[in-house]
Amino acid sequence: MQREKLLHGGDYNPEQWLDRPDILAQDVVMMKQAHVNVVTLGVFSWSLLEPREGEYHLDWLADIIHNLYSNGIFTILATPSAARPAWMAQKYPEVRRVRSDRTRELFRRRQNYCYTSPLYREKVRAIDEQLARRFGEDPAVILWHISNEMGGDCHCPLCQAEFRRWLQRRYGSLGALNKAWNARFWSHDYTDWEQIESPAPQGEDAVQGLLLDWKRFVSSRHIDFFKFERDCVRALAPKARFTANLMYRFHDIDYHDLARELDVVSWDNYPTWHKATETVEQTALDTAMMHDLFYSLKGKPFLMMESSPSFTNWQPVTKQKKPGMAMLSALQAVAHGSDSVCYFQWRASRGAEEKFHGSVVGHDGRSDTRIFRETSQVGAALEELACAAGRQRPRQAALVHDWPNLWAMEGSSGPRNCGMGYWKELACHYNALARAGITVDLIGQDADLTGYGLVVVPMLYLLREDFAAKLCDFARAGGTVVVSQWTGVVDESDLCRLGDTPYGLTELLGLRRAEIDGLYDGETRRCQPVENAPLPLPATQASVLCEVAVLDEASPATPLLLYGEDYFADAPAAAVHPYGQGRAYYLASRFTPDFYQAFYNALTEEAGLEAAAPVPLPDGVLATRREGLLFVQNCNPAPVQALGVELPAYGTAVWQTNAGELRRML
Repeated sequence: MQREKLLHGGDYNPEQWLDRPDILAQDVVMMKQAHVNVVTLGVFSWSLLEPREGEYHLDWLADIIHNLYSNGIFTILATPSAARPAWMAQKYPEVRRVRSDRTRELFRRRQNYCYTSPLYREKVRAIDEQLARRFGEDPAVILWHISNEMGGDCHCPLCQAEFRRWLQRRYGSLGALNKAWNARFWSHDYTDWEQIESPAPQGEDAVQGLLLDWKRFVSSRHIDFFKFERDCVRALAPKARFTANLMYRFHDIDYHDLARELDVVSWDNYPTWHKATETVEQTALDTAMMHDLFYSLKGKPFLMMESSPSFTNWQPVTKQKKPGMAMLSALQAVAHGSDSVCYFQWRASRGAEEKFHGSVVGHDGRSDTRIFRETSQVGAALEELACAAGRQRPRQAALVHDWPNLWAMEGSSGPRNCGMGYWKELACHYNALARAGITVDLIGQDADLTGYGLVVVPMLYLLREDFAAKLCDFARAGGTVVVSQWTGVVDESDLCRLGDTPYGLTELLGLRRAEIDGLYDGETRRCQPVENAPLPLPATQASVLCEVAVLDEASPATPLLLYGEDYFADAPAAAVHPYGQGRAYYLASRFTPDFYQAFYNALTEEAGLEAAAPVPLPDGVLATRREGLLFVQNCNPAPVQALGVELPAYGTAVWQTNAGELRRML
């Protein structure tokens, strides 16, 4: 990949315009005007690349790639497997997915393939090898994009058989499986592997170990399919590099596992700006958390593979970005570790589902629009910030986000079946740290904690024994750990831990969970700070879940906050406990945003974590660091003063930092 520059461009679908050479010529002219230096080609091109079985047409693609390259524009080349052609669905029904109700799909939409089907894999191998032979050593192609937005599941007989083989490898015997799934409950013991089927609306949906393992299996199938495609190309193009475009808060795939197979992480970023229900700053923080997640998957820069230059057509309301927002959202990605700003789509499609999706060039084909002008301004800014490419982010705080934990918690019954609000819980901690100017990595339970000053563990319901030990070792060596409610409840099979909980952490925290009360939506409990506590905290309200903790008799935690009402009044709602050279904080409920801000402002100072900006910033202004660069962004609809400069509405300023001195770049 080109590391001396930030990439700017996006999805390009010239196959829709092959009958209009004038439009194709106009595209190249306008791309250069917009400072575009990369496009993604081939994402959904299979029906043109192979219009009939075994008949390959690649010349049109080669012409496009080489014409772009001669004009200074590189290609990220996608494999077309995300949407197979109609002739294949008609001739080979096994390639069509089967839904959970066991209905085989007709030819439809995209992500419409069975990832287990040997026949489909052979068809994918054939087209991928054609592409690899033609473009595997082509200097115009800087990255391979495998499939597109992988997701969904298939319940066909082939997948059922593979699921049983997967379970046999995982458990070894039916006895071990029955124990892990607690199958004796409701007389669910399995006596033959063939009795096991995937979850179904008219079938099994109450064995939570089965639900969790099905999620793991589906994730592993997607990852296996990615590896299959990657290796098909790599066999003929050994120097090729690979990515897959990941998605916002995505549920179906354990991205920590998938990232190990990627050379570069990329993701598709589509926030809804200017919502009536939240401020621009709140939307920016939600987006920032996703950027930080995708950076954290490999601990190095990622690509923003898709974003909208204006609006989307699939969200509830098609809301335009206001003036300045295109620049703010683009530079936010760069600030958080992206080496690209790319869009879906370059030119608006004339028909079908995405004809009204935002694009750099609209149906009018004009370059004198606000969207085109602001896109061009982004491209020019990225050229000024070319030095940011490849730069790392500082390692300060880690927030634990684990896919098996998410699957297990969502699949469980109780203590709140109306929603546990897992992502809201993550945001409570993340937003406060980000507002304090602290860099946050989102890590899984396999992560190395070396180098972090703070590790936050929100609602880690499924806590692995080895990770509990790792947290204790981290605190013992001088680190600070924060553990929230509903942590350390079950093992890796979703079996409740026996004995005191949070499992593996009671000694670290100096307390144990005695019981937990689920609150209705809108229901709260008053909490009051403890006088003369070692960490002063504000009064607040508890919501969602209220844990009732009992302090350890031999080495008790020190309460910081007490419940002020209900039968658990005077029980600790927050506490701290020294452990080795470090300390552990316990939060027994979900509190109000002002609580988290005060808590983390004090905690990060105590832990010695340095804020990104050298002085406090106005409300709604966020600061982010990236190896020698400081980005400061105004999320307010009016100008503000920050670090001695005026930032316009939605404005961004960038400084180079050297030995504490700031030199403005942008």
